[in-house]
Amino acid sequence: MSFGAGESGLLWRDGDEAVDLAGLGDVFAQPTLNALLASGPAAWKDAIAAARDHDGPRAPLAGARLPFTVADYVDFYSSLEHATNLGRMFRPDQEPLLPNWRWLPVGYHGRAGSVVVSGTDVVRPLGQRKAPDEGAPTFGPSRRLDFELELGFVVGVGSELGEPVPVEDFARHVFGVVLVNDWSARDIQAWEYQPLGPFLGKSFQTSISAWVTPLALLEEARVEAPQQDPPPLSHLHGGGNWGLDVALEVELNGETISRGNARTLYWTMPQQLAHATSNGAPLRTGDLMASGTISGAEPGTEGSMIELFHGERFLADGDEIALRGRAANGIELGEVRGRVLPARG
Repeated sequence: MSFGAGESGLLWRDGDEAVDLAGLGDVFAQPTLNALLASGPAAWKDAIAAARDHDGPRAPLAGARLPFTVADYVDFYSSLEHATNLGRMFRPDQEPLLPNWRWLPVGYHGRAGSVVVSGTDVVRPLGQRKAPDEGAPTFGPSRRLDFELELGFVVGVGSELGEPVPVEDFARHVFGVVLVNDWSARDIQAWEYQPLGPFLGKSFQTSISAWVTPLALLEEARVEAPQQDPPPLSHLHGGGNWGLDVALEVELNGETISRGNARTLYWTMPQQLAHATSNGAPLRTGDLMASGTISGAEPGTEGSMIELFHGERFLADGDEIALRGRAANGIELGEVRGRVLPARG
């Protein structure tokens, strides 16, 4: 049960079919979810009830488009296990976590214009790469293309410039969640990211599910998030009851290579939102904020190729990745699917 967008208006996912909601008029006849997103919690509740009762035309799920117009895109680094895994790989003789990691949800701003809907192929990006044994960088196709299994949330109601959004106001602003694959060119990123962080290694494409699942439908899947040590500062305090029990799965060329769960995320969605606005940055309808790669503690729960294969294998041209999520209460979050195409130029 989730909302999407089709050619004639909004769609409601009901099992393996999409119900056309355009006949309900008003916001339901819009080409994207943005008008509904901006309408606020009371209207969201009414929209869910109307969608559930509507007996409109039905169509295959494959007809869904990008569900909302993305205003801004922020990607976090909220999984303790993922951050620890990469820290051990990149800094084997040092503490895996950098000093700030347990104090704030580390993040970066992505490129909203390259967010695409599930089913969109990804063209292998070009960029500068420099291996440790190379004397100078070269320009060419990424040799270390990776996927990242993530959970994102979609902002409905915006906020004013200069007014932080506290943790406890999360549900007043956020409409729902999507699955996210934040494709990553590890070699391009490794060369470019110091001192300002990811740029071309991440901005070439980010894929999301065609369906946005309202928070209201995930209440029964809420769990306590992992305990945080040290306790967060006051502006990030709270939100511990916003862990989501969502089983996650990664499929590579038809073979399941990873199974994990979003409940392991160290930094919660309310904390991510509070941190993103703590300096007074405003929210806008259609903002997308993603968790960062979700990895578990056990082998086979990692959310990226670099972790699963210890840097020895990455995505080849023609490979197809599919990410799936299912909440503990049975709600399907849809899938994020994409195939790697050869570089151009």
